[in-house]
This record gives sequence, C-alpha cells and structure tokens, in this order.
Amino acid sequence: MISKDFFKNDRFAAESGIELIEIREGYGKAKLEVTTRHLNAGNTTQGGAIFTLADLALAAASNSHGTLALSLASNITFLHGSGQGDTLYAEARERHCGKHTGHYQVDVTNQNDTLIATFEASVYRMDVKIDSNIEA
Repeated sequence: MISKDFFKNDRFAAESGIELIEIREGYGKAKLEVTTRHLNAGNTTQGGAIFTLADLALAAASNSHGTLALSLASNITFLHGSGQGDTLYAEARERHCGKHTGHYQVDVTNQNDTLIATFEASVYRMDVKIDSNIEA
C-alpha cells in the first residue's frame, strides 16, 4: 500500500492548505481548514477548493493499491454552503476496483457532520507501480 509521503508531490493541494489525514486500501480522508483565501465573491467556500479537497481524498483511495490511478471523470454536487472558520473533511470510498478501472464516492462534510457535497469519480489504473519517490 502507498504511504502519505507520495501525496507530498501534490503541490496544488498542499498550496491550497489541504491535508491528507488517512489512507488505507480503497479509502482516503483529507481535511481543509477554510480561511479567507478559500472564499469566493459571495463570501462562501469556493467550489474549486471543495473539489480539490474531494480530489485529494479520491487520489489517496484510488492510488492506495500502489498502482498509478488517474481520473477519467469526476462530478460534484454542492448541497450546503460553508465559509471561513469551517473545517471540511472529504472521505473517499472505493465502490469498484477492477483491473484497469475504479469507481469512487466521496462525501464532503463539515465539523458538524453536515453533508456539504457529494463527489463521484472514475479512474483508470496505469500499469505503473508507484512509491513516494515517483516524479512527474
């Protein structure tokens, strides 16, 4: 199984302040403390920040088997707003793990366990073994 160290190479998520807090086979959990830099013009959390949070949890779950997995398609549905001071969590769960494809459901919740968004994604598994030293 892949370690959290591999995801230190995800510079966009790191610059966004997103932290990977748990990874195990077919599962990933990430966290975002919402600050002013994550807010849109309406003073709520920017959808792109929530998408990036969900995408990192997806990456953890889909790459947890040690084979490079890349997104084929992703869809997010926003259900409730969030804002500065909120803590958001994204939990990705594997729903299908085939030889070359996988399907994942990601729930994004806040510190009160309110469902903020749902995210679904399909991935393609490359024939590339990964470790924490892989380079782009």
